Amino acid sequence: MRLIESDGAHREYLELEYAEGDRLFVPVENLDRVQKYLGGEAAPSLHRLGTSDWTRARGRARKVVQDVAEELLKIYSMREARPGIAFAPDTAWQDELEATFPYEETPDQVAALAEIKSDMESDRPMDRLLCGDVGFGKTELALRAAFKAAMSGKQVALLAPTTVLAQQHFHVFRERLKNFPVVVEMLSRFVDDDTQARTVEGLKSGHVDIVVGTHRLLQRDVRFKRLGLLVVDEEHRFGVMQKERLKKLRTQLDVLSLSATPIPRTLHMAVGGIRDMSVIQTPPEERQPIKTYVTADDDALIQEAISRELHRGGQVYFVHNRVRTIQKAAERVRRLMPAARVAIGHGQMSEDQLASVMVDFEAGKHDILVCTTIIESGLDIPNVNTIIVQRSDRFGLAQLYQLRGRVGRSGRRAYAYFLYDPGRSLTEQADKRLDVISGLHELGQGFKIALRDLEIRGAGNLLGTEQHGAIAAVGFEMYLQMLQSAVSKLRTGSEETVVPDVLSTAEMNLDLPLDHFIPRSYIRDEKLRLGAYRQLAGAEDEADLDSMLRSLRDRYGTAPPQLDNLAYSLRVKLRGQRMGLRAVIAEGHDIVIRVDPQRFLDVDELSRRMAGRISVGPNRIKMRRKGEGWQGDLLTLLDDMADLYESGRGAAVMSRP
Repeated sequence: MRLIESDGAHREYLELEYAEGDRLFVPVENLDRVQKYLGGEAAPSLHRLGTSDWTRARGRARKVVQDVAEELLKIYSMREARPGIAFAPDTAWQDELEATFPYEETPDQVAALAEIKSDMESDRPMDRLLCGDVGFGKTELALRAAFKAAMSGKQVALLAPTTVLAQQHFHVFRERLKNFPVVVEMLSRFVDDDTQARTVEGLKSGHVDIVVGTHRLLQRDVRFKRLGLLVVDEEHRFGVMQKERLKKLRTQLDVLSLSATPIPRTLHMAVGGIRDMSVIQTPPEERQPIKTYVTADDDALIQEAISRELHRGGQVYFVHNRVRTIQKAAERVRRLMPAARVAIGHGQMSEDQLASVMVDFEAGKHDILVCTTIIESGLDIPNVNTIIVQRSDRFGLAQLYQLRGRVGRSGRRAYAYFLYDPGRSLTEQADKRLDVISGLHELGQGFKIALRDLEIRGAGNLLGTEQHGAIAAVGFEMYLQMLQSAVSKLRTGSEETVVPDVLSTAEMNLDLPLDHFIPRSYIRDEKLRLGAYRQLAGAEDEADLDSMLRSLRDRYGTAPPQLDNLAYSLRVKLRGQRMGLRAVIAEGHDIVIRVDPQRFLDVDELSRRMAGRISVGPNRIKMRRKGEGWQGDLLTLLDDMADLYESGRGAAVMSRP
């Protein structure tokens, strides 16, 4: 930020550096036109000012966005055209099942369940994304939706990305539904061939009501007699072929998708109405935040962390993500904890072996599971409340976040240790990732913190498509803006969009002889000051601006004169932009207003109202600055102009003879 004096007035500017040292100074009242770049971990490629590189990059991204918007609208229109299944209202058994839930539902769970049931009871095919932080109760809602479908005589398929997660869902469903007349089966590599054959036959005949499985459920030999609901867990983890198959299914039956990956609300707005979304942000009452440590790998630390967990009767995940050296890692753990029962689990083990290890660990027959990231998605064992991750610098932020979510699933305090090799220097990106993960202390922060690759991964999840190239080219915010605009145009069938696009609106040049900025003595923190500038500059109208100013006064005290002047300048900007003015600038002792030559204005009536205080030239109006009252005069002039524009009175702006 640079404070610059011009003609006796001080204004603050954001200094932006481009390729080869090019610089651009953006006045603070236009900071709404500057966006934070979110585009992945790699540094963005900079362009020079004055070249067409940026225009071309935007053009390419716009084409990708157009394709995505068309695909979304196609799925949406197909869903609207086909009547869906209107499931029956809740039965007495539904009430009985829900009454057996051992916890108090959070307000978010209650609201999300109501939205899901409302979708299911309507005859429009449901396509709802249920988004919630790890351990916030998504599975319970999916189970209730599945039971509702089964009570309406329809079959349900629950699709999970990993065999371990499928097995866990299967156990939860079997346990919760054991007292009801519902047949629950599983299809995955953990199930022997004979059982699989019986389950496939049961789905075909209608004997099986609910089936839980991996992508095995999407294979050609699996046929359903009356499939009505598909529940998809962590859809972004499936391959391209599976996603294509899911895309086709979406238009034919009710789909409920579950995701623990935070989805930005801005993205939800961008595709509003295309895909519905419910968010669970409230943690269960007894849940405690996870204590998170980022530290060098050290025997004494590992010993202390495991000892504390085992001493209170808990279990431990020890994540070592290399199959080749996992035995050596297990030997180290055994050496440090000779009395502990240590097991190994990884994806290259045979189905039977891995299933046996996971079942035994869940049953408490092992104290420590030395494993790869096979535990990353959704695994829920309440007695495991310490996780130790070796070489955590090798993981992406989303992976670290998911691994951390494997513990703290009960009322106990949980601990997560992210270790790095003290003998190796961390890359800048790894350092940033570990810094972010160590700063996560509150529950549900997946929805509160703008984690870069979580947001980008979330975009791919909601859209069901890989958009990383387009996002990297123009940044996440602009990508969303383009998408929102494209969807809006396609839905209305008009070139005009109801979505404001900061890039396509003409910039009004504003230069008033006032000191207008936020003094450092008022907001000392540079980031907070920059954030305040962006908020104020992005105000949609004067009521919005007044609300923001009240908030600043509440937080920092009485506004200094420079901030009052900034607020005045922003009022001028808002009024001028509403009329499509080109500029409001000081020239000597005058204020000059440059107008749009295509718009019409009764300048005689305007002069009469302003009592001769203005003069008119080609596409410009000049007002003399007299004494202290010129600021009020300018606002009066702008109000009179707006009134005449709205009434559509008169002739084009012209010079008088």
